[in-house]
Amino acid sequence: MTTPHPFTRREFLRSGLVLASAAASVPSFINSSALAMNRAAGGLSSVPGVPEDHVLVVIQLSGGNDGLNTVIPYGMDDYYKARPNIGIAAKDALKLSGADGVGLHPQLAPLHDLYDNGELAVIQGVGYPNPNRSHFKSMDIWQTADIGATGDGWLGRYFDAECCGFGKGESGTPDGAPKPEAAGPPGIAVGRSAPLAMEGRKIKPVAFESAELFKWSGADIHKTLREPYESLNNRIQGEGPAARKGSNSEFLLRTALDAQVSSDLIRKAVAKKPQTAFPGSDIGRQLGMVASMIRAGLKTRVYYVTHGSFDTHSAQGGAQGRHGQLLNQFAAALKAFYTDLKAQGNDGRVMTMSFSEFGRRVAQNKSQGTDHGTAAPMFIAGPMVKKGVIGEHPSLRDLDEGDLKYKLDFRSVYAGVLEGWLKADSKTILEGTFKPVQVLAKKA
Repeated sequence: MTTPHPFTRREFLRSGLVLASAAASVPSFINSSALAMNRAAGGLSSVPGVPEDHVLVVIQLSGGNDGLNTVIPYGMDDYYKARPNIGIAAKDALKLSGADGVGLHPQLAPLHDLYDNGELAVIQGVGYPNPNRSHFKSMDIWQTADIGATGDGWLGRYFDAECCGFGKGESGTPDGAPKPEAAGPPGIAVGRSAPLAMEGRKIKPVAFESAELFKWSGADIHKTLREPYESLNNRIQGEGPAARKGSNSEFLLRTALDAQVSSDLIRKAVAKKPQTAFPGSDIGRQLGMVASMIRAGLKTRVYYVTHGSFDTHSAQGGAQGRHGQLLNQFAAALKAFYTDLKAQGNDGRVMTMSFSEFGRRVAQNKSQGTDHGTAAPMFIAGPMVKKGVIGEHPSLRDLDEGDLKYKLDFRSVYAGVLEGWLKADSKTILEGTFKPVQVLAKKA
C-alpha cells in the first residue's frame, strides 16, 4: 500500500498540478485539494482507464436562458402566436441541416459555423421532473444533479470518484487493490466563487476571477505581512527550522508553498497572449484564460466558466435585442475558443457543454419579455461530438400550465458526457441510473 508522503516543489511542478487559494492568510490555503497530489502507486500519474488528455469545459448561462428564442421552432405556428412581438422571424432563423423546422437565433452565427463544421450538437427539450422556477433552487438542482438539490456537486463527485475512490469501497477499487487518496489535479472555475457543481467531499476546486488576483495578497494589505509569509515558505525550502515530518504544521507549510507555486503556474499560463483574438466580453475573457491554461499544458480535466444576465423579464427584444446580444457574446467567445484550440492542436482534446438553470415560458409577457419557465436546449461543442440536433422539440400545444414539458432529463446528458468523454462511472457519480445520451460521434 502506498504510504502518503509530502510532495516536493519539483514533484509539484512536474505534475503540472493546479491547487489552492488566492487568500491573504495562510490558514485559508488549507483545503482538500491539497490531497490532489501525484500519489499514484508505481509512479502512475492517473487512475488506469481515465483519459488524462480529455478536457471538459462547462459554460453556465445564468439567469434562465430563453430556449425558444435560442433554438427557434420556426416551423410551429404556435410559436408566433405566443410571441407576436419577440418571436424571431422564420426568414431570420439560421437553418440547421438535418433538422426540419428549427433554427438558431440569428445572433448565434458563430455557433452555426461550428454546426456546419460538424463541431456542435444541439440537444432539445432538456429539463427534469417537477421543475422548480426559482433561480437558486433550480441552479442547485442542475449543479448537484439531484432533484432535491442536496449533497455535493456532480463534478465534485466526479473528482472524488476518479481521484479518491468514493463510492467504490474502502480500498477505492472494485478488486480491492489499494488506490491513492488522490490521482489528479482539481478543477478550475473562473469566477468570483467556486460553483456548487465543482464542490466535492474530498477534492475542492480552484476558483479565481482574475489571474492577476490569484496570488497571496497579504503584503498588499500591509507590508508587515510579507516577512512572516516568506519565512513560512522558506522553512519548507530548507532555509529555516523544518516542521516535524508528517505533522500538521508540515502539511500547512507545504500546502501554503504549493498554493504559491500553483498561483505562479496559472498566472504564467494566462499571461501568454492567445493565438486568436478573443472578444472583449467577460465570457470571451474567461474562455481566453481557459485556452491559455490548456495551451500551457495544465493537467486540469474540468474548467468552469459563467455567462450571466439571461433573466429577460422585460424588453427582451427580437433578433437585435438584449437577449440576442447575450447569445452573440456566448457564440463569438465559443468560436474563438475553438479557433484558438485548433491553432494549438488541442481542439480534439476539449469538449464544451453549456446549460442554463431553466428556460422561459412559452408566451411573452406584457413587458415584452419572458418569465421563468422549464425545459431548454443545451449545446455540446468539439470535433468529437455527434453533430446535429439531438432529441425532440417539446410541443407548444401540450403544455404544463403554460410551460414546456421536458423531453430529456439533464442527468442523461451528464451521463453521456461522463461515460463517453470522461470515461467515468455515471451511476456512481450521479447516484442513480440514467440512460446516457450519445454525445460523441461513433468514430470518437
